[in-house]
Amino acid sequence: MALSAMPDSLQQPTLDPVTFEVLRSLFEYTCARMSQILQKTSFSPILYDMVDFSNAIYDAELRLLGQTANCPVHLAAMQFSARATTKRFGVQSLQEGDVIVLNDPYEGGTHINDITFTMPIFFRGRLLGFAVSRGHWTDLGGGAAGGQAFGTHIAAEGLRLPPLKLCERYTINDDLFRIITNNTRTPQYVEGDIQAHLGALRAAEAELQRAAERYGEETVRLAMREVIAYTERMTRQAIAAIPDGIYEGEDYADTDGFSDDPIRIRVKLIVTGDEMTVDFTGSDPMVTGAINSPMANTYSAVYYSLKFFLNPDAPANGGMFAPIKVILPDDCWLNAKWPAPTIGCTTLTSSKITSAMWQALAKAIPQRVTAPTFAECNWFVCAVKDPRGGQLSVFSDLPAGGWGGTPYGDGMSVTMDPLGNCMNLPAETAELLFPVVYEAFELRPDSAGAGKHRGGLGARLQIRFLGEAELSMETARTREGSPGVNGGGRSPVQRLTKIDGSGTRETIGGWTEDGQWKKCLLAAYRFAPGERFLFESTGGGGWGNPLERDVARVLDDVLDEYISIEAAREVYGVVVDPVTLKVDAEATQALRTERLQKDANGLAQQTPLAAQPLHPVWGQVQAVPE
Repeated sequence: MALSAMPDSLQQPTLDPVTFEVLRSLFEYTCARMSQILQKTSFSPILYDMVDFSNAIYDAELRLLGQTANCPVHLAAMQFSARATTKRFGVQSLQEGDVIVLNDPYEGGTHINDITFTMPIFFRGRLLGFAVSRGHWTDLGGGAAGGQAFGTHIAAEGLRLPPLKLCERYTINDDLFRIITNNTRTPQYVEGDIQAHLGALRAAEAELQRAAERYGEETVRLAMREVIAYTERMTRQAIAAIPDGIYEGEDYADTDGFSDDPIRIRVKLIVTGDEMTVDFTGSDPMVTGAINSPMANTYSAVYYSLKFFLNPDAPANGGMFAPIKVILPDDCWLNAKWPAPTIGCTTLTSSKITSAMWQALAKAIPQRVTAPTFAECNWFVCAVKDPRGGQLSVFSDLPAGGWGGTPYGDGMSVTMDPLGNCMNLPAETAELLFPVVYEAFELRPDSAGAGKHRGGLGARLQIRFLGEAELSMETARTREGSPGVNGGGRSPVQRLTKIDGSGTRETIGGWTEDGQWKKCLLAAYRFAPGERFLFESTGGGGWGNPLERDVARVLDDVLDEYISIEAAREVYGVVVDPVTLKVDAEATQALRTERLQKDANGLAQQTPLAAQPLHPVWGQVQAVPE
């Protein structure tokens, strides 16, 4: 085959290594500068404090060229938004200074709160590439604050924008601007956030034009092609190192808000040579509630889930996508069509896709795979009235949990799920801006999946509302905790609790004390002034047999109050004296020998597959409906 007919990924690089590396770094720096400007100039706490945004640049063919390490679930999806933009207006009609806005889940968006801005970049009249900026806005209308009405139709989730020109030749369309500001509970944020996104786009434009001026337009275009081809080669090499075969995994959402049955994801990873097919055939059909995932969101979850294990060191660009094929059944909750509601697609469904894929990978490359995380964003939105003047405030938070154990050590505690590199809302910011008090945000003992390398710990968050409040929340892992791999145990469940003024507790999501399970998607759940919301997140799954965990590390966990003395004995087979806090070596040896013999005979009880109302680690187990 002639060189000119070969795919970019198979051609030998023609740029010298120094120029290649300089321009590769420049592409990444361009995106980093976009994010710095957006964070420093935005008005919404969810942007400037919680960093729930992403920025990327694309070449003229709309292939991802570079990105910042912001929300992975945004980044691979943004190409679909950009393509919808060019399909709507046509590349030839775009001009310098045009900016197109979009958040339609069925035209390259994810959920409505993620609003995307796309800007073509020209150099001396020729299209050089695109800058794309996406941010999660606090509120765009809908039946409940933050769009979390959890209804049955996309219309309940807020203002849905097809590709529309927000700017023409750098001039804002005032009519469209007013439509957006009129359809939000937080108009005080909108103008500043729009200007922040536009500033990020202009920064990308300036950097790419400066690069073309300095290095030459054709050199920059060549670097774009070669950086993408370099990543594709690395991805193919990584896939080729996985044994050919079919590897299956499964996970589920606890509910869609209407059904009492879990909503399941079934995935097959089919490895053939240097290519991989990700097949979701067998997953459940579209559901009534608001957790359906549009195609762009599902593809993005697939790509970032594999990035961890295929080519973590390769430049993050569209070269990764070429060797990976995705099969999505037409009638599937991972391939949402109008008018299916999608508000939970990024923060809930994408994390379940990741967990299912990691469990499949554990069968393919068991010594390299991390156990699943708490697999949630635990995103909630509160609308709270100020008791002093009745003003309504709207804020969000993302209480994190634990990551799974790894082949090399324990999982990270209280860390955002892989779907986003976001932060929780700082208590100081929340109490300064909103009529709330953050009474607790602390590690949750006995919340990690047990293993040779245990999962990271979850958290305990408690908020007191000073005025009347309505809380909407989507979460999961309330039926069963995070699964382990390679013999590792599950973590305990997550739980949502309301505490009234007298201190009486009521489980409002998850397992109750009498063994009943309550749906864990809340829409505008009411709290009176002075009442509290308690959320207990879970940890990650365990990696490897807990009985193989080093005894000294178990003792350290007891001393650090990460696990209880009871859990050390019941789960890890380590006997710790409650008075001296020292290990009884003889009793531990005898207990572990007995447990290992039962393992060998197939008689040992596994670490509980579900957390239980009586105790988060080893009490009565609740059955999960099939």
